[in-house]
Amino acid sequence: MKNRILQGLIIVAGASVALAWTGTGDGLKLAAGSKLWVEGTSTVRDYKCTSTALEATVDASADAVRAVLSGTKAVNSVQLVVPAKTLDCGNGTMNGHMLEALKAKEHPEIGFRLVSYDLASGDGGEKGMLNGVLTIGGTDQTIAFPVQLVDGTAGALRVTGKYELNMKDYAIKPPTLMLGTMKVHEKVTVNFDLLLKSQLEN
Repeated sequence: MKNRILQGLIIVAGASVALAWTGTGDGLKLAAGSKLWVEGTSTVRDYKCTSTALEATVDASADAVRAVLSGTKAVNSVQLVVPAKTLDCGNGTMNGHMLEALKAKEHPEIGFRLVSYDLASGDGGEKGMLNGVLTIGGTDQTIAFPVQLVDGTAGALRVTGKYELNMKDYAIKPPTLMLGTMKVHEKVTVNFDLLLKSQLEN
């Protein structure tokens, strides 16, 4: 009798684990074409640093793309990571100074964690306001910024937006190049264009 009870418990436990594992299939993943870029100015010229090697963990309900586009809050959590070394400014010297300013050796990742958000219907799709924590160079700052959500290619959810920040708020010293003749200004704009599709899609 005890053996049968024990076997029953093992079967139930095993089924629970299987169900939990199956549940991880829900959610969204980044699709090819997703990118983030930083635009800034200096005393000499403007610059742009781009990364297409983004990483994201998005916990969302089934059929989240359709749900969000219809105004339903179907996303539970978002973690976005940008490896600092993948940001390319199109100039090796600028890349090196940027990585040094970002303290990339000690803090190799730039991260964003979603805390809350709101949705509202607008022209051409849904609009959202995201609230979360941005981490750069080991410093956290609470931020809020608007996004546009539209139907992307192949059934993906396209999320676009931008956020202006001051490097000094993250204890980052703006780089100085060319023996001091080129000084990077402290304010930059972070832009992103993300394509999210169901985890269940190939």
